[in-house]
Amino acid sequence: MAELAELAELAELAELAELEDPKARAVNEKHGDDHGVNLGRLRALAKRLKTQQELARRLWETGDTAARLLALLICRPKAFTRDELDAMLREARTPKVHDWLVNYLVKKNPHAEELRLAWPADPDPVVASAGWALTTERVAKRPEGLDLAGLLDTIEAEMKDAPDRLQWAMNHCLARIGIEHAEHRTRALDIGERLEVLKDYPTSPGCTSPFAPVWITEMVRRQQN
Repeated sequence: MAELAELAELAELAELAELEDPKARAVNEKHGDDHGVNLGRLRALAKRLKTQQELARRLWETGDTAARLLALLICRPKAFTRDELDAMLREARTPKVHDWLVNYLVKKNPHAEELRLAWPADPDPVVASAGWALTTERVAKRPEGLDLAGLLDTIEAEMKDAPDRLQWAMNHCLARIGIEHAEHRTRALDIGERLEVLKDYPTSPGCTSPFAPVWITEMVRRQQN
């Protein structure tokens, strides 16, 4: 990341370059992320900088992954327009930038619900996955007005053959419906068992499998205990 400091005349870019760690880069690249900054150190830098909207915009415009992650930590989520969020999502091609953009910015923005309704139908599966992530948030926290049975219909019909990122997001929604809504749990478990999405996904010891039937059963068990 030695070239990062040359992207713009920002002292923060030089600081990010100094945080480059080859070991962190190797780990991040395994997950599709092209940066070598330890996220704990990145958060410490963001905490020191505090909220700076104009700086955040300039960092985002560099196109560098670490700079964009820092931008998402120091921006004002409510300061972005709907069109800006849509454009930023389409530019966010690495998994971590995509996830932080949705979770730290879009979910806290007044246009979140409008985008939740628009994105799932987008022909770009990565964009569509963001719409499903926003829907999963509502399933868990604000389910009023959602057609949960209709969501299960869509998941049942489309998840098996969906591209990886979109499939993962739909599977998360399936699991959350089964965990949070007992009246739909039997159907959610049945869909998961029949589609077998992520059934063989490698899971580290002590972690819960993302296979929906296992995930649902374990989380319900924890809630009951």
